[in-house]
Amino acid sequence: MEHEKIERINELARKKKTVGLTAAEQEEQAELRAQYLREFRANMEDTLRRVRVEQADGTYTPRVKQDKLNRYYFAAKI
Repeated sequence: MEHEKIERINELARKKKTVGLTAAEQEEQAELRAQYLREFRANMEDTLRRVRVEQADGTYTPRVKQDKLNRYYFAAKI
C-alpha cells in the first residue's frame, strides 16, 4: 500500500477522534482499511508459505496449510 494511503488512514483516524467524520469520510476510511487488511493478509500468507523449519537431521520442512481456518503447523517428521 502506498505511503500516502497509510497517511490518509491515520489522518482520518485522528480526525475521527477530534471532530468526527462525515459520511463520505467514513466510507473512505472503511475502504482504505479494508484494502490495507487485504494487502497485509496477502503479505503475511506469502511470508508463511516461505517459512521452512530445520529438522533434527538437518533437513528443512515447509509449513503445511492445515484446514479452511488458514492455520499453519510445522510438518515435523515424527
